[in-house]
Amino acid sequence: MGGMHDRTDLLPEENAVRDERLIRELLQNWVVWRDAGDWERFRTVWHKDGRMMATWTQGTGDEFIAISKEGWVKGVSILHFLGGIAVDLAGERAISQTKMTISQRAEVEGVLADVLCTGRFYDFLEKREGKWGIVLRQPIYEKDRMDPVTPGAVPQLDRALLEQFPAGYRHLAYLQTRIGYTVKKDMPGLKGPEVEALYARGAAWLRGAAA
Repeated sequence: MGGMHDRTDLLPEENAVRDERLIRELLQNWVVWRDAGDWERFRTVWHKDGRMMATWTQGTGDEFIAISKEGWVKGVSILHFLGGIAVDLAGERAISQTKMTISQRAEVEGVLADVLCTGRFYDFLEKREGKWGIVLRQPIYEKDRMDPVTPGAVPQLDRALLEQFPAGYRHLAYLQTRIGYTVKKDMPGLKGPEVEALYARGAAWLRGAAA
């Protein structure tokens, strides 16, 4: 596959098909390598200045890897599953949106529980020296729910704490707060000014602006 990065004899339509395929492979590799703890290969999906915005951490790709490795050792359980992918190409830049779920398991108020959050990965990508990489990954959090692992065991949630967070990731934020993370409270959801601002940034990125 490596030779495909350097070809100059492709028609514009063929270039677009190739680039979209490479982007889709990159997005799929992100999930497989991250969830498997394959940190060295996971690093290759990011550009050096790539940034990750998550509820529980925000920083460079390298910082995200470091804090993910720390959580891995401590038993933090976060898994991802991907659905459909849409890619908007503009030369050597792209915006992708990928339907996804985030699944996290932890003890909440004494009860082992799973939180399932549905949303999209919204990615700013760029091809540099023939290689696509992530410049910015911003998840969009659409809805979530919490379920006890053992049927009938019900965690008694602090409603005041739960309601501090946006509806799209309220239960995920609650779980992450309870296990010690500081959760960002203004992440984009399905609707609202935060996601509209993100769409505007994505359109500007395709026109050549900074991410």
